[in-house]
Amino acid sequence: PAETITAQPPAAANDDAAELRDPLADPAEARTAAADRSTIVVQTEKDPLEGFNRAMFGIHQKLDKAAYRPVAMGYKQIVPKPVRSGVRNIFSNLSEPIAFVNFLLQLKFGKAMETLARFTINSTIGVGGLFDVAKARTFNLPHRRNGFGDTLAYYGVGPGPYLFLPMIGPTTLRDLLGTSADGALLPTTIGRPFNSWQYNLAQGVTQGLDKRVEADEELKSLLDGAVDPYATLRSAFLQNRAGEVAELRHGGKKAKPDAELDDPLTDPSARPGPALDSDARELQDPLQDPATPN
Repeated sequence: PAETITAQPPAAANDDAAELRDPLADPAEARTAAADRSTIVVQTEKDPLEGFNRAMFGIHQKLDKAAYRPVAMGYKQIVPKPVRSGVRNIFSNLSEPIAFVNFLLQLKFGKAMETLARFTINSTIGVGGLFDVAKARTFNLPHRRNGFGDTLAYYGVGPGPYLFLPMIGPTTLRDLLGTSADGALLPTTIGRPFNSWQYNLAQGVTQGLDKRVEADEELKSLLDGAVDPYATLRSAFLQNRAGEVAELRHGGKKAKPDAELDDPLTDPSARPGPALDSDARELQDPLQDPATPN
């Protein structure tokens, strides 16, 4: 949806300003052109659940400040980085079967085989995934994230409404359903230990703390000083997710976000937007020569 902001041009000096710019110009035509330039269109995100999302964002921020971030920083101080990296590699390796299935569903058989080879190498030589051997130059098999949310997007399913959920963070309805399907794959097909509450609790807590540690600097740089932290995070998430979907649809090549981001994602608090070019400055000061810098 587009929000239209109309800027009213100064009324007193329009005719004189038009004559100063071009003595032969018709002042009536100048007024018409100025009125056309005074309409600025600002695009805003599709966020039909904004009231709910903002409330959840506020709750999440309070929980993060009071408990989540302090515990994550404690985890960072207590657990050495090589150990954190090893645990992260193990859980990443356990996500490879999910990526493999989804590459098959997307008919990307080459990437599916590479993912299977990566899982086999790291599960054996890499000691159950503790070491990411497959990404070394010898094998050159980097991790490629993939899930049911990506498969739905690949086949044209829209993201649905944007959601922000405490302790989960930003997502969309499509990705929330996809993540649920991802989480059910191993418990359903393999069973124990993946279907035990002990494993799921340990996985959830460990991955949650590790992700919070890894995202700390990025969140600080993104949100500190933001006029509207909620809108800033929403824009960054949707931009990034749409870029991932576009890259997936274009065979892994870097591509501009396509239909998922048919509107530019701007912080609504940063109005009136980028349309204040030289023409708009003429409206602000009709007697100023556009060629003369401010």
